[in-house]
Amino acid sequence: MSRRFVAKTTAQLAAWQTASLESLDLVGLLIDGVHIGEHCLIVALGIAADGQKQALGLWDGSTENTRVCQDLLANLQSRGLRTDRSLLVILDGSKALRKAVRAIFGDAALVQRCQVHKMRNVLEYLSDRDRPWAQAILRRAYQATDVKKAQRLLLDLARRLEDEYPSAAESVREGLEETLTVQGLGLPERLQRSLTTTNAAESVISRTRHVKRNVKRWRGGKMMLRWVAAGVLEAVKGFRRLKGHRDMPTLVATLRARDQRLGLTTAEEKVA
Repeated sequence: MSRRFVAKTTAQLAAWQTASLESLDLVGLLIDGVHIGEHCLIVALGIAADGQKQALGLWDGSTENTRVCQDLLANLQSRGLRTDRSLLVILDGSKALRKAVRAIFGDAALVQRCQVHKMRNVLEYLSDRDRPWAQAILRRAYQATDVKKAQRLLLDLARRLEDEYPSAAESVREGLEETLTVQGLGLPERLQRSLTTTNAAESVISRTRHVKRNVKRWRGGKMMLRWVAAGVLEAVKGFRRLKGHRDMPTLVATLRARDQRLGLTTAEEKVA
């Protein structure tokens, strides 16, 4: 590996991790941890008001690590990410990450727990015999546009699992309301599906595989960060807007109405 490449990728990563976010009109924040070999990286994506995805940063660490979660959110805040108005925050289910989000954003954060992560967690407790029918119910619940119907399906599933699979039943109930946050907003179905999982983060990392193939052995977290960041910054050039992006004005209007209900005052409103 040439010193020139190391210097270039180090500079790219540093510039990316310190770039100002003040000009971005973000209405959503997506954070997920992805495993590469023995390492875990955390990816943060922003969702703009027009549905365009923005790569905000990459960190070495796990979303289960409280200090790492606090540091990455503090980094985003110091770079200009707004915390004075409602923001949809889509998380992988980590309790440490959720706690850090609440500490930074307070009531401004509207938290959506990733439905794919929750489904995987529930199904891991079940036998091969019982996974298919339980998975079908979970999918029906998460695809429902009526949040009350989704709640009924999930609570009924928890009751059915209670005797034979108490841990699975507990997993269904744990964070249940936050897995249905977006469904409770009454958004059009296609946009709803785009905002209920952290799949976009995993997709970003998967698009860096052509870069990672050039590495036969990772020599620590710094090297991995440099290479994956280089791949992400290349992938950014091909980013497309969210599926259902034409309905983003509905989400924006819903968030601004929430601001008014909660009495959240933006900097612009204070000036006015």
